[in-house]
Amino acid sequence: MLTRRAILYGVFGLKPLCSLPGMLLFSEQLWAGEQHEEPLMDAVRTALSSAIANEAPPVPEFADTESRLGYLRWLSLQSDRLKVKKSDFNTRKEFLQTVWYEAKRSGLEVSLVLGLIQVESNFRKYAVSSAGARGYMQVMPFWTRLIGDGDTGRLFHMQTNLRFGCVILRHYLERERGNLFMALGRYNGSRGLAAYPDMVLSAQKRWQMS
Repeated sequence: MLTRRAILYGVFGLKPLCSLPGMLLFSEQLWAGEQHEEPLMDAVRTALSSAIANEAPPVPEFADTESRLGYLRWLSLQSDRLKVKKSDFNTRKEFLQTVWYEAKRSGLEVSLVLGLIQVESNFRKYAVSSAGARGYMQVMPFWTRLIGDGDTGRLFHMQTNLRFGCVILRHYLERERGNLFMALGRYNGSRGLAAYPDMVLSAQKRWQMS
């Protein structure tokens, strides 16, 4: 269960920003599908439910010019890296803007979220696994039933999918007391096994700022 610290600093907090060669980048394998249903605290339900009502990509806000310039440098670099998967600039911009926002909102490293998306769906918005996991972060349909009306089509909405994936991973991090290796395994349904966490952490390196 999420601690009070996670509610204030994790689910709603901020953390700083943080390569796998071509083979994994172009992999079409889908890895999720074994996330398990479990009781959720009200803060988690609220964070997930609010994403369903959002229609447009979030617009980042910055306290100062330096922070904004740092974000723009990050956006430019990642846009170039992602061009092979999303050729349209505006599509890339909206996607990266939303990943940045949702990762920060959940207190996750943005590079980690991008690495997880790479492994989970290879940046395919409408990816569906054999177990029925959907979208960029391969979210299982039962999550929409736990916090909403059960409309699994919502998981193909960009911000909803990214919000769910980030909040779920933060939830698992709290359950595992900050152990990222175990949290990634729980996200994939392979808790304690190395294959999936190792792939995500390797993919993360591609998306770190150099």
